[in-house]
Amino acid sequence: MKQLQTRRDFLSRASGGFGAVALAGMFSELQAAPENPLAARNGHHDAKADRVIFLYSTGGTSHIDTFNHRPQLIADHGKSITASRWLNKSGEFNRFLIKPRYAFKQYGQSGTWVSDLFPHVGSVIDDVCVLNAMHCESDGHDKATLAAHTGSAQFARPSAGSWVSYGLGTVNQNLPSFVVLAPAAPYAGAQTWSSDFLPACHQGTHVMPGTEPLPNIRPRNANTELQQMELALQSRLNQAHLAQRAADQSLDARIRSFETAFGMQREAPEAFDLSQETEDTLRLYGLERGATSGFGWQCLVARRLAERGVRFLELIDVGSSGNWDSHGDMGDHERLAKAIDKPIAGLLTDLKQRGMLDRTLVVWTTEFGRTPFHMQADHAGREHHNLCFSSWMAGGGIKGGTVHGQSDEYGILTSEDAVHTHDLHATMLHLLGIDHERLTFRHSGRDFRLTDVHGRVTREIIL
Repeated sequence: MKQLQTRRDFLSRASGGFGAVALAGMFSELQAAPENPLAARNGHHDAKADRVIFLYSTGGTSHIDTFNHRPQLIADHGKSITASRWLNKSGEFNRFLIKPRYAFKQYGQSGTWVSDLFPHVGSVIDDVCVLNAMHCESDGHDKATLAAHTGSAQFARPSAGSWVSYGLGTVNQNLPSFVVLAPAAPYAGAQTWSSDFLPACHQGTHVMPGTEPLPNIRPRNANTELQQMELALQSRLNQAHLAQRAADQSLDARIRSFETAFGMQREAPEAFDLSQETEDTLRLYGLERGATSGFGWQCLVARRLAERGVRFLELIDVGSSGNWDSHGDMGDHERLAKAIDKPIAGLLTDLKQRGMLDRTLVVWTTEFGRTPFHMQADHAGREHHNLCFSSWMAGGGIKGGTVHGQSDEYGILTSEDAVHTHDLHATMLHLLGIDHERLTFRHSGRDFRLTDVHGRVTREIIL
């Protein structure tokens, strides 16, 4: 006991007499200071949403088998057409139309068409705006995935979640501002949640489902008073070290990561503890009690983190069942959709029941669609297709029960109210109160932004 007391006295003296009260100030009130890059900030205009839950199905989900009902494609199945693009090549290609494997029907008061792959999403479709004329530059997985996340298909750029963290900060200093819930990375890897040239504190925190989603989060030593004094001393030394290296952003970010980690010791274990959720809530997400993985777990944890102030949450749909890259057999889509259909509907329902959906923007997207045609008339799969695909948005100021944009009769090209990936990002930022043209960061001699020199807010879908 004498030895412990001596160490405690030493730490208290060395840290300038901080102790528990001073440390609490360092990790709370002082974090609201203007120089704190994670301090909560107002946007450029009134926001309709406070947070984003970004659902990403990696691999390229077929639009014509999910949300883009094309009766003429069904009627003309097997007919020959001339396509202008095939396997990343432009030209004239003789191909055969392939009808969707899955039937469509209308759901809700809106009568929105949804395929049999997503009956649960269909049940909440009146809260959803389907975007059936999405398009992007690349039909390569890595490039299109980068574009969907960062706005650039060619170069490493900050993720959309990092831009939101940079622009708005966080309302809860005890949790990361940007969290990625994913059993594995999508195509393009961890760059999809990287902060790149933005301050490193805005990088996404990757959480892997499992029995210990945040390993080593609890301190080994249960003596919190001793830990507080140790951290106070560490902070003092870190700040002195940083003062001599003020230009080193990675150093500042590392220091702040210690601060966030300290707060997470108290708040994160409770946020990831689903034991207090009711049986009704678990059923809503399709979860068995005690489950620690699956898309239902990701969705329920996302709701819990959203409640606790996390600004941007990404849920990556990839796991043991593979991804949506169904070249050989579109039958793969059935098991993939089954894994996410009920959890997504449960998330929207749960948010709405708790009064959160109005201020939570939920976005579902994929990197591109799949071809409505093939070189073999009886082929069971589909190839990459970036010229037209489907996404959807819900909550957070979005007009539910609507369909925006149309493709041609076969789902090959956009024909009306096309929405580019840049437009999707611009609209997301707008709903959060951010002008996408004004959210910039000076790097390598010029101002960068999420939408680069592009992007149009899709005002037609906003309440």
